[in-house]
Amino acid sequence: MSGTNNVAHSGAVYAVLSTPNDAAVGKRNFDRCATNEASELRAFFSGRIIVNKMEPISGAFKNRNWIVDLLAIFFGIGTWLGVNGTFIQLPLLVNEAPEGWSLPSYLSVMVQIGNLGPLLYTAFQKYSPWKLNDGWTIHAVLLIGTLSCLLTAFFYNKTASVMGSEHSVALFILTIFTALNACTSSVLFMPYMGRFKEQYMVTYFIGEGLSGLLPSVTALVQGIGNTGSCVLVNITETGQEIYEQVTQPPLFDTKVFFLILFGLMVLSYIGYTLLHALPLAKREYAQVTVSKGNKYVYGQDDNQPKVDQLSRGQYITLLLLIGTISLFSNGMFGSIQSFSSAPYGTKAYHLSATLSVIANPVACFLAMFLHFTSLRIIYVLSALAAILTSYVFTTAILSPYPPLYDQTIGVVLVVTAWTLVLGIVSYTKLGITTVMRAQGGQSLVWVGAITQLGSAIGAISIFFAINYTRFFQAADTSC
Repeated sequence: MSGTNNVAHSGAVYAVLSTPNDAAVGKRNFDRCATNEASELRAFFSGRIIVNKMEPISGAFKNRNWIVDLLAIFFGIGTWLGVNGTFIQLPLLVNEAPEGWSLPSYLSVMVQIGNLGPLLYTAFQKYSPWKLNDGWTIHAVLLIGTLSCLLTAFFYNKTASVMGSEHSVALFILTIFTALNACTSSVLFMPYMGRFKEQYMVTYFIGEGLSGLLPSVTALVQGIGNTGSCVLVNITETGQEIYEQVTQPPLFDTKVFFLILFGLMVLSYIGYTLLHALPLAKREYAQVTVSKGNKYVYGQDDNQPKVDQLSRGQYITLLLLIGTISLFSNGMFGSIQSFSSAPYGTKAYHLSATLSVIANPVACFLAMFLHFTSLRIIYVLSALAAILTSYVFTTAILSPYPPLYDQTIGVVLVVTAWTLVLGIVSYTKLGITTVMRAQGGQSLVWVGAITQLGSAIGAISIFFAINYTRFFQAADTSC
C-alpha cells in the first residue's frame, strides 16, 4: 500500500476514500482508522442474496477515467506475458535445446516452482509481525519479470552439464523467475486493483488477456505459425512419391522476440508506476477501508452498483467454481489443445489456437458493456463452459481419430468450441472476481490463491496424464 503520508508503524490500518463529494481533491492519503474484523466476518457469512443485475451498455462510458483504464491495461499486460511468450516460442526453442520436445515438460515444472512466490507472500503477510508494502512489492515483482525477459533474450540457449547430461539450465532458472512474476500477480496485483472502482477491474483483466494475445501476434509476425508446405523430393523405383515438409525461416530470431517482450514489460512497469503515483489515478479509488493483510471493507459510492453480501454457501461455491475453472482453463487447456484440434488439420489447430487467445481480451472488453453481478448468469455460463469443456476433452482423448475429423463440419465445431470455451471462461472468471471484490475482506486474495491452486493441480494432473498414460495420442501432421 502506498500514500503520500504513509507511517511505518506495525499494525497500521489504512483507509482509501474516493466519493463524488471529494473527487476534486488532488491528494490521496492512507489514514489510520479502525476496523472490526468480527463484524466484517459476520457480514461475509450473512444469509442475504446478491443482487441479480446486468449493467446497461449506456453506463459503460460513465464515471471512468480513460487514462486510468489505459494504465490498468498496461499493468495487466505484465502478469503472464513472460510465461506465455516462453511457451509460444517453443517451436524455435526446441531446435536449440538439448531436451528437444521434452522441453515443454521441464518448463511446466519450472512454472509450478514459481508458485512459491504467492505461497511465500501469503505466509509472510499472515504470520509475520511486519507486513510487506504492496506498492513496493509490486515494483519488485514487476522488476523481476522485466529483467527475466531481458536476460532470457541473451541466455536462453546457454546449457550446462547436470548429472552427466546437457540441460538448458539458464532457461530453466529464468523461467522460474518469470513464473514468479506471473504466479504472484494472482495474489498481489489483482487485490491491489481492488482499491480502485469496480470498472477498472475489467480493464485490468483486458490487460491480462493481452498478456497472451500480444506474444501470439508477435509470434505470427515472426513466422512461427507458418506450417510450411509439403514438397516432392524424390520418387522411388516403385513409383512412391516422397515428400518433405519445408518451412520458411522466421522473420526474426528468439533473441529479438524476448527483447520485444522486455519492451512490453517495461511498458507494464511504467503503467503501474503511473497508476500508483498519479493524483488522477488516486481520484479513482473506491470508497474502501484497507487494513493490514489486504483486508478490504467497501463503503457505498453512489456511482457504483449496490451488491449485497453473499451467504457462506454462495461464497464457498464461487471460490470452488473459480478454482475448478482455473484447473481446466489455466492448467489443462493449453496442454490438450493440440491433441483436440490437430487431427482436424494444421489450419484447424492454428485457427483454434489463435482465436481462443483472442477470445480472452475480447470477452473482457465486452464485459465493459455487458457487466453483470448475477449469480444466476455465472452459473449458466459455467454450465455452458462445462459442456464445451466436455467436447474438447472428448476430441482430445479420441485423438488421432476424433468425431468428424475428416469433415468440414468437424473443423467448424472444434474451432468454435475452443473459441467459445475460452471466451466464456474469461467472462465468467471476471464476473466471479467482480462479485468477490464487493465482498471486501481478503476475498480477492482468496480468489487469487484458489486460482493458482487450481491451475497448479490442473497442470500437474495433465502432465502425468499426457506423459504417463495412453489417454492422449498425438495426430500425425507430417507429409
